[in-house]
Amino acid sequence: MKKIIIIYGHYGCGKTNLSLNLAIDLAQKGDKVTIADMDVVNPYFRSGDYTDLLKEYGIDVIASDFSHSNLDLPSLPATMYSIFVREGIVIIDVGGDDAGAYALGRFSSKIKEAGYDAYYVVNGKRTLTTTPSEAAEILREIENASSLPATGVINNTHLQKYTNADVIEEGICFAQETAKLLSLPLVATTYPEEYIEKSKIKAEGKLFPVKVLVKPPFDL
Repeated sequence: MKKIIIIYGHYGCGKTNLSLNLAIDLAQKGDKVTIADMDVVNPYFRSGDYTDLLKEYGIDVIASDFSHSNLDLPSLPATMYSIFVREGIVIIDVGGDDAGAYALGRFSSKIKEAGYDAYYVVNGKRTLTTTPSEAAEILREIENASSLPATGVINNTHLQKYTNADVIEEGICFAQETAKLLSLPLVATTYPEEYIEKSKIKAEGKLFPVKVLVKPPFDL
């Protein structure tokens, strides 16, 4: 893996939950991992709010001083620049759409020098990305704002607790077509291991199990 892994996508696609799961997976495999929370647009779902959980796995967190508080100020800490000198792998959790990607763009030249992979997370059940062409357009906006082109697509299609194998399989077709439009590889498909057994999913390619760590502040 490259030193820096960027996770970006449309609002509500599940970027933060994926970032947390990826960080924990890598840490359990023996990698030194840091999560950098660059989400300055969504006060409800940010990886910086899960510092205590991540520390249990030896994962370092760089986040706004206002995480874990009731304040929402669109700022990045000065320590964000330390991602280029930290040991191991750095996962950057980016805010949604192009609005969130502008913060990432501030670091684009140094990220390119360090080497990166940028995974575009898609959820075919989210508004404004219900067709592959819509999803492709969102990525183009993110890439323009961040100056960091994607290197792969991750299918994270879900309907929260109503997710089943059919939803996952529909999402695979959606993600494959999106990746084709973008001329990018489909890197993986996630599935919530609490709800679905891997054997129930008919899919080719890598399946990545995730725990549902990020939950809405309301019941759906």
